[in-house]
Amino acid sequence: MEEPEKKHENILAEAEELVIDAISETMDLYGVTPSIGRLYGVMYFTDEPLTLDQMSSKMGMSKPSMSTSIRALQQIDMVHKVWQKGVRKDLYSAEKDFFKSFISFFCKKWNREIEVNMEAIKKAEEKLKMILDDPSAPVGIYKKAKADMELLDWSKKYYQWLEKLIASFENKEIFRLLEENPPN
Repeated sequence: MEEPEKKHENILAEAEELVIDAISETMDLYGVTPSIGRLYGVMYFTDEPLTLDQMSSKMGMSKPSMSTSIRALQQIDMVHKVWQKGVRKDLYSAEKDFFKSFISFFCKKWNREIEVNMEAIKKAEEKLKMILDDPSAPVGIYKKAKADMELLDWSKKYYQWLEKLIASFENKEIFRLLEENPPN
């Protein structure tokens, strides 16, 4: 028969493993592999910051692999480098606020989408305007250019809406609209 402490330790480990598995499985949404997601999950349930050596030991993976994984997690703001007095090695801690992670990750992605597409729309509009301003443009091409310009106008409305959505996340207005308590 198991002693109560060991039994409860096992139940705790099983509960954490369920969530770590789920995090690992869904981290593709953030553009990382399941093994990187597993590392994040392990760090999520770790109270103290970890060195690469400690991560390597916990995960059974090489230190270079841990270094690559940590860099990937830092790029998406899921892990932060932390400083601790008297510790010479780099320490890393998981971002435990899912709201903050979500906002940071998706706002960066959405801002990139806006920037890339608005630049393309601007250049395309200049070309389409050349056709629309040219009285010698063939009727069929003129009509298609006009239809394309209308599509681009509709696209710009979407990107303007997306900018407002991003702002609502960044200023936390979205949480008030959803009647949720905003994260700190």
